[in-house]
Amino acid sequence: MPRPIRATISAGAIAHNLELARRHAASAKIWAVIKANAYGHGVERAARAARGAEGFAVLDFDEAARLRRAGFAQPILMLEGMFEPDDVSLVAQHRLTPVIHRREQLEMLRAASAPLEVYLKVNSGMNRLGFTGDEVPHAYQALVRHPQVKSITLMTHFAEADGATGVAAQLERFAGLTKSFRRPRSLANSAALLRFPEARGDWVRPGIMLYGCSPFADESAQALGLRPAMTLASEIIATQALRPGEGVGYGLAYKAERPLRIGVVACGYADGYPRHAPNGTPVLVNGRRTRIVGRVSMDMITVDLTELPQAGIGAPVTLWGEGLSADEVAAAAGTLSYELLCALAPRVPVVEVA
Repeated sequence: MPRPIRATISAGAIAHNLELARRHAASAKIWAVIKANAYGHGVERAARAARGAEGFAVLDFDEAARLRRAGFAQPILMLEGMFEPDDVSLVAQHRLTPVIHRREQLEMLRAASAPLEVYLKVNSGMNRLGFTGDEVPHAYQALVRHPQVKSITLMTHFAEADGATGVAAQLERFAGLTKSFRRPRSLANSAALLRFPEARGDWVRPGIMLYGCSPFADESAQALGLRPAMTLASEIIATQALRPGEGVGYGLAYKAERPLRIGVVACGYADGYPRHAPNGTPVLVNGRRTRIVGRVSMDMITVDLTELPQAGIGAPVTLWGEGLSADEVAAAAGTLSYELLCALAPRVPVVEVA
């Protein structure tokens, strides 16, 4: 028998979340961001569920090729553009739209022999990728003069759309740097799309919201109307009784202050569960909330079953997903839901449901 752990991916949830993004986008078109294997959900699987998007956004040329082999004809945006000169041929072969964010990529484009649609990335203050200040007009004119560049879309990325600072300063800087360029614009990620209508532009780029997690620390996915797309579930495989003063797990990092009944769950950091999740991290057993006690180990975690007398071997366990947001688990573990979803291990079986 296989281990009982499994991840269930709901295509219906992704489609629902895409529709919510559509309502916020108004007339803007949507790039469904499915980079990093669709945040752990499977790039082809997510693309099928988000087929209603006008295009897909990825980082990896292999993911783009997989989408084309699977029959997806929508535009594909390469969020970091070309990494080396040979990538220009892949752009042409797979009809991709590269983001151009540095001078070396402008040089790479000299080898292009087929018509191109490109995105010009402007660094409006995040200071990761993009042209700044005096570089912007030069880069723009280089693309305008390129005989194979047939369309240019202007792009930026917000550093604090999910925080109190918001997007006003970056929007102002972007507008100042591009005011003379009459081109389509792509600005909003999930956070900006949900909170700042002025940042819609012509194309929006929802990512984490498609998978049912909130981009905000102060507003839950449920409050936003999002549905979790991934549920990580397992079972209780053993139980133990602890007397006061006894510990559990490596280092006996948790000591019982009263008699406790402990359940051992078939899930650990080798499955993608965060090793640093502390005592008290929430978990569902038989649909009821309880907590982790003791350290997360490679293949097992231990949970408190004291108030769940009916939960024994074989009892279902939800690590995150339906009924327990990955956002809440991530917050307890001092990380983000993005990391939990992306860290799902290849050894975990995945089941797709409608």
